[in-house]
Amino acid sequence: MRPSDALPGAHRAMRARAAVATRLADGRTVISRLASAPPLTFRQTGARTVHLVSTAAGPLGGDHLELDLDVAPGTSLEVASVASTLVLPGRGSSHMLITARVGAGASLRFTPEPTVLAAGCSHRLTVRLTLAADARVLWREEIVFGRYGERPGRCHARFDATCDGRPLLRQEHVVGDPALDTSSAIYGTARCVGTTLITPASATSATAARQAVIGDGVAVLPLAGPGILVSALAADAVDLRGRLEWGESRASGLLGAL
Repeated sequence: MRPSDALPGAHRAMRARAAVATRLADGRTVISRLASAPPLTFRQTGARTVHLVSTAAGPLGGDHLELDLDVAPGTSLEVASVASTLVLPGRGSSHMLITARVGAGASLRFTPEPTVLAAGCSHRLTVRLTLAADARVLWREEIVFGRYGERPGRCHARFDATCDGRPLLRQEHVVGDPALDTSSAIYGTARCVGTTLITPASATSATAARQAVIGDGVAVLPLAGPGILVSALAADAVDLRGRLEWGESRASGLLGAL
């Protein structure tokens, strides 16, 4: 962690990096690396499960935070968090970069609590996910447009997933532009947006999932590559989670449970 220069009494921007890695030992998953730096702190909560714990406020404007996940071939990892991430205003934009690599025959379940955009914040969220051809993933991302009764800050979220060296998903969300937020073609009256990417255990199961499923505020959409994208909008975080889980259950039923 390295604070940058700031005026006395002002928030000093932080650079912090946390990492998790697995390895295969005697046919089972072992978490071989667990590195943390406030405000990003990992705690191992199971044989193959870690939780992210915020040990300081943020991210705040100017902060640059990185998460690095490395799932070795043949292993499994589950990543969650104990609370929502509250993005706060500060000097400049904050940035969260998440890089994940999932090896051959490995699986990753990434289900943190939502990111909440406090009024006045400016934030970038970047995800770079690299999958082997037969890697499995369930990756959920939820964004809440501000705390209760306030307008959201600005956020540019970018998700890039590559499978077997080929692009699988390229997606962007922009929140905090009034002209876009209230458009009936974008978010309308919704206060939350979420997506879940699910990839199959085999190419055979991928070809079985070619029919979109539409529900109340949620869509389950097959991708051109091996995977399904669940997208949802909702008025609050509880409804958003319910809609995503509804879509995830249908996607997993087609692809095989992760």
